[in-house]
Amino acid sequence: MSETILKFERVSKTYGRKMALHETSFELPAGKIIGLIGTNGSGKSTTLKLMAGLLRPSGGSVAVNGRTVKGRIPELVSFLPDGDYLYPFYTVKQTIRLFGGVYRDFDQIKALEMMSFLELNGDQPVKGLSKGNMARFKMLLALSRQVPLILMDEPLSGLDPLVRGSIIKSLISFIDMDNQTVVLSTHEVAEIEPLLDMAMLIHDGRLRSIREVEEIRSSDRMNLVEWMEAAVSR
Repeated sequence: MSETILKFERVSKTYGRKMALHETSFELPAGKIIGLIGTNGSGKSTTLKLMAGLLRPSGGSVAVNGRTVKGRIPELVSFLPDGDYLYPFYTVKQTIRLFGGVYRDFDQIKALEMMSFLELNGDQPVKGLSKGNMARFKMLLALSRQVPLILMDEPLSGLDPLVRGSIIKSLISFIDMDNQTVVLSTHEVAEIEPLLDMAMLIHDGRLRSIREVEEIRSSDRMNLVEWMEAAVSR
């Protein structure tokens, strides 16, 4: 894995007349847990989909692990979308086997370990999972891929606020940080702050800042919520 896992060079995205992402350039280092933070509708999902090759930029270029992105790149990226995408009548174990057949890098042993850790019933149909268990299961599927870049769009959605931090922190332990990088979007900033190495702030389709979280705490003497509010108000 290269030292730079992700590079945006003057990337923009429009939907008709709406500018969803203004001309944006940045580089992200490998081996980090990076939070893509901002309010709802700020451009987080668009940015993640551009990273994954699920959207083509209207201008500029995206590169993952040194390779220019021109379409879907499942061999490099595991993407957890914010929405339903699983077969509802498959059981949890059947879905794990399906992913093992679709993705050569899918680690079914790791998936079953996480299933046990999360206390998910392997014989439960996907359509019968509670909102919280569905969120857990989707994270399990994303984190079982052996790819250099893992992207998760609002992974906290559906999780009880009392367990969000502990669940995410425990699942992060299943990531190979020597060979993988995680970018996750969220507007639930306070719960995710202790897990992050870096934060990217997007507001109104513009990248406002990329900072090391520890630097924000030590130099700015702010938590992420305070930093986000201060940056947006400028």
